[in-house]
Amino acid sequence: MAQQRDRRAGGSRDAGVRDAGAHRERLRKVVEPVVVAAGYDLEDLDVSRVGRRHLLRVAVDSDKGVDLDAVAEVSRAVSAALDEAEAAGDELIAGEYELEVGSRGVDRPLTEPRHWRRNRTRLVLVDVAGVPVTGRVTAVTDSGVTLDVEGTARTVAFEDLGPGRVQVEMKRLAELPEDEDDDLPEDEDFDDDDDEEGEDEA
Repeated sequence: MAQQRDRRAGGSRDAGVRDAGAHRERLRKVVEPVVVAAGYDLEDLDVSRVGRRHLLRVAVDSDKGVDLDAVAEVSRAVSAALDEAEAAGDELIAGEYELEVGSRGVDRPLTEPRHWRRNRTRLVLVDVAGVPVTGRVTAVTDSGVTLDVEGTARTVAFEDLGPGRVQVEMKRLAELPEDEDDDLPEDEDFDDDDDEEGEDEA
């Protein structure tokens, strides 16, 4: 999910960023308060070069998730904040740039307590004291996470957890009950016959 907007900032299009770390921090100071005020967390902020323009990616998240309306709302607010900073003489991005606001995504590593809370019941792969462990997140507290590892509950403190990765789970077709399709009402089958009858009556 992403909301894209093309904007043009002042300054030379070919101007580079001498200190990438300092530049990101300046952007964060402008963007993060806007995202937080909208009720979301700023998960990531990245600036890259795409052809002759820059691409500013902003990833947001919340306990309730992020929908398309939220993406549009945050995108407008961030764009306005960048325009305001530019008008005040703070050139954050030189030349043309595109703003892309989207949700955090399940492929990003779990590195903060809030990430673990939002992925309760998910199957994750994580290093515990340097050892890879696969388990299901069953509980999250202020101090750590409880994983169901092959039927055994294992509580791990956050300081002992490495970045977690949500695992994709797919239910095999062979595991589905044979009569699962029978649960559908008969009148919800394809209605080609009804269409044909309607044509005959016409």
